[in-house]
Amino acid sequence: MSETPKGAAPVEPVLTEEEKKVRKTRAYALFILVVVYTLNFIDRQIVGILAIPIKADLGLTDSQLGLMGGLAFALFYTILGIPIAMLADRKNRVYIITAALTVWSIMTAVCGMAGNFIQLFLARLGVGVGEAGGVAPAYSLLSDFFPAEKRARALSIYAFGIPIGSALGILLGGILTNFISWRSAFIIVGLLGVVVAPILALTLKEPPRGRYDKGADPTKTATVKEVLTTITKKPSFWGLSLGAACGSMMGYGLFFWIPSFLVRSFAPELREFFDWIPRGLLPPEPSTTLYASFFYSGIVLIGGLVGIWAGGVLADKYGQAKKSTYALIPAIGFALTTPFFILSLMTPSLIVIFLALMIPTALSLAWLGPVTSAFQHLVPPHMRATASAIFLFVNNLIGIGLGTYVLGALSDGFGARFGEESLRYAMLTGSTLYLVAGGLLFLTAPRLKHDWHG
Repeated sequence: MSETPKGAAPVEPVLTEEEKKVRKTRAYALFILVVVYTLNFIDRQIVGILAIPIKADLGLTDSQLGLMGGLAFALFYTILGIPIAMLADRKNRVYIITAALTVWSIMTAVCGMAGNFIQLFLARLGVGVGEAGGVAPAYSLLSDFFPAEKRARALSIYAFGIPIGSALGILLGGILTNFISWRSAFIIVGLLGVVVAPILALTLKEPPRGRYDKGADPTKTATVKEVLTTITKKPSFWGLSLGAACGSMMGYGLFFWIPSFLVRSFAPELREFFDWIPRGLLPPEPSTTLYASFFYSGIVLIGGLVGIWAGGVLADKYGQAKKSTYALIPAIGFALTTPFFILSLMTPSLIVIFLALMIPTALSLAWLGPVTSAFQHLVPPHMRATASAIFLFVNNLIGIGLGTYVLGALSDGFGARFGEESLRYAMLTGSTLYLVAGGLLFLTAPRLKHDWHG
């Protein structure tokens, strides 16, 4: 076999027309699913920046905001995720995701019509009902578009929807609230999803189930009991789920509470930080909320994209030879997160906060590609959507359901002692969860090789 001459550029393999078609199909599938996931997180996270005007308008406490932003969403999101995923293991996943997108987008718009805490809480329940059908079916779909050696990167790119959607949610929330109102912000971003839903249904075709997995039977199905029996016997299920959940408690909690922390603790500094922007590009009286949205959206976007991509690339590069890598990468990331996070919360400098907070944002999101990819390999193809929903049930019930509420309750508890600085100390207390997450994933790593399917 001839070798490439030394110093010459490597010869690109010649692709057949069929291979080119497969690549284009994969690329489009990943693109449109990232768009949908971005809308998912815009609708999910916009409430974090809107919490500031909502609290003032409706007279809510931090505990109520935490319930509305976390538990209200998580209740139905986690409970309905499993039966919807069972349906996705049997029926057309593209149509299921389309229906889910339509429901959560409409309910996001309904949030803008709420007149009190109860109405807003119920509207957020509705958002959770819709989003229950978004993620687990998408994980399953991508596993049928990409072979095993490319799944971590594909799932990492899919996870780009988290920082992109969160950053856009924070930014759009700040801008729309400043120019119109928090109610209009909910309505506008909700209608965006209603527009995208038919595009998804008409342009993305369902792939053959399990086509890249040896011995897969696309006609085979499994009950929830069978899936639970399969995964709960594997120690790595518990380690991956609980480790990710502990990290998610802080991750979702921070997405929700950091904008409020910036407004409460750095209002004058935020205005000075953006003095370089020409006044003609800003509204006549820009709010501190607008400045906070500019500031934090940049951190989430840059840090999130870098961390998620790095985690996926490293998992694909080293994971095929050593399965433990899929847990070790996020374990190391979580362990390194805590000191940088403490620095970002304790410094009085906004410049240091921006740079220091970007690092733990990246490290704390590096788990997404490796862990979600590993989870696809704990079960056979016909169980993937249901198994992913069970993983998301554990991760999100703890992460979303408790994260925002616990930090809000801690902030209320610290209020008598620390006043407006109570959020700072609530988040510092919560940062210990990153160490717990890293420890759980580190202990899980040796088990992955044994628990791997196929």
